[in-house]
Amino acid sequence: MGSSTALSMTDAVARISDAPLTPRGGINSNQAKAHAVAQSFEATFLNSMFQFMFTDTDGEGPMSGGGATGIWRSFLTQEYSKSIAKAGGIGLANHVYASLMAHQEVKAQ
Repeated sequence: MGSSTALSMTDAVARISDAPLTPRGGINSNQAKAHAVAQSFEATFLNSMFQFMFTDTDGEGPMSGGGATGIWRSFLTQEYSKSIAKAGGIGLANHVYASLMAHQEVKAQ
């Protein structure tokens, strides 16, 4: 991908991730709750993936290889996952949100 592309990757992800999460009539409390749950689910999924990714990495420095490494790394992966999910994530929250809203519509009928 060159610098001459019309949209940057960040812009494209932002447009995709914002589309189903911001309904035209505004967000009511149920939609806000569904959005928060979907984002939390995506953060949990990402955290799990990051934990597996860092399993065999010992690192360097004062916390390398000791018991503190696992604890510190779990906090780090948790914050990474929250930040990434809040910034638009990988698109999983969109699907979870759409599914939650569809289930609410079916239940209301």
